[in-house]
Amino acid sequence: MKKYFQSTIYIIFVIVTFLALAKSFMVYENPFDIYENPLVWIALIGFVLVVVLKEMVNIIAISKATELQNEKLGIVPEDSNAWIKKLLQSWTKSKDIDSEEEIILDHNYDGIQELDNTLPPWWVYMFYASIVFAVVYLVRFHVLDGDNQIVEYNKAVAEAKASLDKYKATATDLITAESVTLLTDAKDLARGKAIFKLNCASCHIADGGGSIGPNLTDEFWILGGGIKNVFTTISNGGRDGKGMIAWNKTLKAADMQKVASYVLSLQGTTPANPKAPQGDKWVAE
Repeated sequence: MKKYFQSTIYIIFVIVTFLALAKSFMVYENPFDIYENPLVWIALIGFVLVVVLKEMVNIIAISKATELQNEKLGIVPEDSNAWIKKLLQSWTKSKDIDSEEEIILDHNYDGIQELDNTLPPWWVYMFYASIVFAVVYLVRFHVLDGDNQIVEYNKAVAEAKASLDKYKATATDLITAESVTLLTDAKDLARGKAIFKLNCASCHIADGGGSIGPNLTDEFWILGGGIKNVFTTISNGGRDGKGMIAWNKTLKAADMQKVASYVLSLQGTTPANPKAPQGDKWVAE
């Protein structure tokens, strides 16, 4: 009875899980995206594990039944692990306990005798390999003055910097303080406004009038106005020891450009409680 109950539960699980997975594949646009649909992966892995474990239990049960049957009939099966023993023997050259008399040395210490086992081949091969490595290392680094780790690191850093400079010189979508431009599209400004409210409004107030941070609606700027200066200030942060943090580790360059453009769009607006001007009046060149 217990066997039939377990089989019924297993069949129901397989059918239900299969139908659920099939339904998810038809409904979700990207069912195999682990970030969007982690439950699909959990169900899939669980389904596979249950099926595999069930089959393993069946194989073990059949094997055990076969062993019991052979035992009743007096059949001695061949050792299935014989090849493992041969492999270990070839890599260790060890003697069986029954053959240890062949390698007993003529040393006897209070009844304790020594065995003259040969060194395992794997150990001998590693020893020879270490000698070859030592010779190559000696010639390369002490005879031919090869690059050490510090020199190799400096070369790698120099190559990386050269590749980065080359990329910056040719990339068309790379936004830096030198290449940033003012955005006026409504969609870009809406994105900048959303980022501003989420990250900047706590210090500058939602309308840009200023609180802990300065007023962003007047013509006075502490670190300079204009898109390039505002972008740089957002990216690198305010004055050392005071002022806002650097956002270049948190925001993407494209988002910082949109925030800077939104901040400049606040120029000339009238906040509810504007903070007194700070810094110098900015005049565009």
